[in-house]
Amino acid sequence: MNLKSFILSLFLVFLTFSVSGEELEVKNQNTEFNVYTGMFDFSDDGKRSTLIGFQHQNEDLNRNTFLGNLSPITGALITADNAAYIYTGVQAQYKIGAINFTPSFTPGLYHEGDGKDLGHLIEFKSELQFSLDLPNNSELGFSYNHISNASLGDKNPGANSYMFNFLKNF
Repeated sequence: MNLKSFILSLFLVFLTFSVSGEELEVKNQNTEFNVYTGMFDFSDDGKRSTLIGFQHQNEDLNRNTFLGNLSPITGALITADNAAYIYTGVQAQYKIGAINFTPSFTPGLYHEGDGKDLGHLIEFKSELQFSLDLPNNSELGFSYNHISNASLGDKNPGANSYMFNFLKNF
């Protein structure tokens, strides 16, 4: 992620939360949990590792904007090499029939543990998720993300990961 992309992302986050409070969308099912597992940095043969994580979204905070339905998310992941990433950010939600497309951007804190050195404590995760609606307010999905420090550190190797997701609304 270069500096221009980082600045554009911050601008979009600012726009997201500058929408008036009247546009808050309240639903019957107001909390979504996403549990996922997959492969951290699958493109690096030496540092790839399995991962597991969870994510929370409070749909009481959704906002309908010109970019679509946006909401804040918070989550964490840990790898088999004890690398960990905690994050909070924003996701957009687009529905095409029973298929959901959910891009997100989440700044966070990364600890390498025995895993890959990503070059800085502060990292940024950009993610694309596709999911299919299931009965009982749940979804099954697949996601891809890239974690990078936007050249904040002396090095910026980045990490590409894929995950299988199970989402449930409560």
